[in-house]
Amino acid sequence: MPNQVSMGALMMCTFGAAPSSLVVLPKNKVLCEGPPAANIMDHVPLMNIMPFGVCSSPANPMVAAATAAALGVLTPMPCIPATSAPWMPGAPTVLIANMPSLDNVSKCICNSGGVISFSMPGTVKTMIP
Repeated sequence: MPNQVSMGALMMCTFGAAPSSLVVLPKNKVLCEGPPAANIMDHVPLMNIMPFGVCSSPANPMVAAATAAALGVLTPMPCIPATSAPWMPGAPTVLIANMPSLDNVSKCICNSGGVISFSMPGTVKTMIP
């Protein structure tokens, strides 16, 4: 059974170089083992999802420009998350602020082609169906 995700959960992007932590604002008014619990709408770039170091996705316009300038040698550039869609699939059986709860098996797709997943959910005891 998956775990509930809360503030401070560690995430990785398939094209990122470093982990990042999820920021969950207390607007949902639900706490989970101390910090605020997340729902699928906690996907806003630079508010909920912080950068993952440098990005190496050729679909990222900054990486494509730097690679072209380097005569085709892949040149990673600073990561700026571009997540326009919510986390999927979430846990529709548990609602937080009338939205499905975020569990640690959910994924978020970056517009640059990266897939963001959780390496540590931020909770250890709270499981959701």
